[in-house]
Amino acid sequence: MSLFFVHGRLNISYPKTGAQKKLEIDDEKKLRGFYEQQMSREVSGDCLGPDYKGYVFRISGGNDKQGFPMKQGVITNQRVRLLLKKGASCYRQRKRGERKRKSVRGCIVGADLSVLNLVIVKKGDTEIDGLTNKEAEPLRKGPKRASNIRKLFNLTKKDNVCSFIVRREIKAKEGKKCQESSFKAPRIQRLVTPRRLQHKRQIKALKRKRGEATKVLAKAYNEAVAKSEKEARAAKDAKRKKSSMHVAKVSTKETKKTA
Repeated sequence: MSLFFVHGRLNISYPKTGAQKKLEIDDEKKLRGFYEQQMSREVSGDCLGPDYKGYVFRISGGNDKQGFPMKQGVITNQRVRLLLKKGASCYRQRKRGERKRKSVRGCIVGADLSVLNLVIVKKGDTEIDGLTNKEAEPLRKGPKRASNIRKLFNLTKKDNVCSFIVRREIKAKEGKKCQESSFKAPRIQRLVTPRRLQHKRQIKALKRKRGEATKVLAKAYNEAVAKSEKEARAAKDAKRKKSSMHVAKVSTKETKKTA
């Protein structure tokens, strides 16, 4: 029997409740439905047993028995070595411009996997204990951006976003003087306030002032350049006139001598 089924494990997650459940699978026949399937493919859960009838799972990833992760886009069921750079999955850049050759597992499910990650896309007839019958946990950290807070609570632009921040309670530790619990809240990003609008107007005024000053300086510079060019042209004409008069004077003297 393959090592995949002797030490096989399914990590199933349900996005609606945010819960996860780990299943240890020892029967090879139950997991044959996942063979030769690629990541992001949807697979029926009927092969896992009557408890999962009607469920539809999406394959989100996995690891082989040595711990190498599956990578989307690598169409093979084996391990390969790829040259990865910033932005690629299965790699985190440590230095600027760094690239590294790393071993990754292909995106096709095979018998050498030890962990397979699944996401419930469609709920079946029965509940899965600890997964689908669990109540959704409250948000530990809420959104920070003002537009995302409005989207979460269905607010308008006239509503005050600051009163809808998701605050996190921090319980007091034992042995400390202050035994009261405190709350932490994120700083709202991209929040349009009167101070922000004033700052924006100030920036526009400074830009306009700099533009006007630049125009004045450019005009003065152009006038100085035109004046210097005019003076240089006048000096050049005077020099040419003087040299022509000198040449005419010398030529008249020579004609007198010859006569």
